[in-house]
Amino acid sequence: MRLSLLLALIVAGALLGAAGCTAWRIGDARELARESTPLQHTPADATLRMLIVGDSTGVGTGASAPRASLAGLLARDHPRLWIENRARDGATFAGTADQLARDGRFDIVLVLAGGNDVIRLRAPDALRADIERTVALARERAGVVVLMPAGNVGNAPFFLPPLSWEMTRRARLLHDRVRDVAQRRGVTYVDLFHERDDDPFVQRPELHARDGLHPSDAGYAEWYRALLSQAGLGERLSAARPVDSGAWR
Repeated sequence: MRLSLLLALIVAGALLGAAGCTAWRIGDARELARESTPLQHTPADATLRMLIVGDSTGVGTGASAPRASLAGLLARDHPRLWIENRARDGATFAGTADQLARDGRFDIVLVLAGGNDVIRLRAPDALRADIERTVALARERAGVVVLMPAGNVGNAPFFLPPLSWEMTRRARLLHDRVRDVAQRRGVTYVDLFHERDDDPFVQRPELHARDGLHPSDAGYAEWYRALLSQAGLGERLSAARPVDSGAWR
């Protein structure tokens, strides 16, 4: 039996076995997606331009409001940061590359993608090609490119064993590929992947939204801290901070 067919049978069996436990989470995920809106921030005194592309995590799905999303947190602390957000729920790396095909020049491109490639069991070679195309297009749009794929999808309560084990394996491979492309292309990679014992999203269930898949407000705040600590954007983003003590409202 071909490995791909065997894997498909395993996944199908796992899905059937977990259907009764996860059907309500699927409904929650769809509802959160319908409620989500990507935050756009267009201050008249903008000093820096950022483009956000990617999937539902770029949109901010799971946050209670757009201001609690990653884009919202960036805008809150950097009120003179222009944010154009093209992210869309359900986008893979291929869809993210399509978002970058539109014109525009920015200082920073933030790519939030990869979770859907894991969940949809994308073929490794096709995924690598999509990551390469995404990075190539992003570098045409900005001098600074940050790749921030979702963490260990297999640790999300949305998935149950044995499917969660396969999701973890594929999430690990995704991060390996993104890290490799980032190193070769000279762009920044933010590592959100954790094994189960070290994952803050396992240790603190409140970091997940009610669907058990997307980050909550607290989850996006955790990602925001990771972005600031790993991406080395402090000096560059300082140009978009408020002139005085006033903050974005």
